[in-house]
Parts: sequence; structure tokens; C-alpha cells
Amino acid sequence: MTTFDKREEGFEKKFAHDEELKFKAYARRNKLLGLWAAAELGKTGADADAYAKDVVLADFEEAGDNDVVRKVVADLTSKGVTEADVVKKLSEFLAQAVAQIQTGK
Repeated sequence: MTTFDKREEGFEKKFAHDEELKFKAYARRNKLLGLWAAAELGKTGADADAYAKDVVLADFEEAGDNDVVRKVVADLTSKGVTEADVVKKLSEFLAQAVAQIQTGK
């Protein structure tokens, strides 16, 4: 194996690792958003956890964040929550999720 091959393999491993961390961060962000939305809906305990799981699963409907935003906004419209509110929370929770993953929580 040449030095070039080793470097290429190293870059591929780093890319795969980075993509795995990105996936984990987005899944955790969605769970945090789901728990926040569940609290807004008055859900607690197992009901809140189940709702958060539904939010995480909603992210697999289509690429991007639109599916998650659409679900949460539809559920919270009666509470006066807007799309802008949910998008802002997504950003806040992404930062929190990344920090949690970096600290191993």
C-alpha cells in the first residue's frame, strides 16, 4: 500500500466518522425538539418520550428538516408556535446536541 493509498483510506475513514457524528447530532437534536414540543403539549414521562421518538422518525420522510418542522408546527399551531419558532429551536438544539456528543453525554 502506497502512502497515497494510506492517505486516501484515512480520509475515507474520517469522512465516514464525521457522517456518523452528524447523523447522531441530528437525531439527538430532533429528540430534544420532540421533548420540547411534548412539554409544550403538556405531555410527560412515557408520552413525552413516545412523542419525541415520533419526531425523530418524522425526519426519515424526506431529505432536509422540512418534515420535522412540518410535524411539530402542525402539532403546536394551537399553542401559537410558528414555523420560525421551530426553526429557531432546531438551531438551538443542534448546538446542544453537538455539545452533548462531544462531552459523551
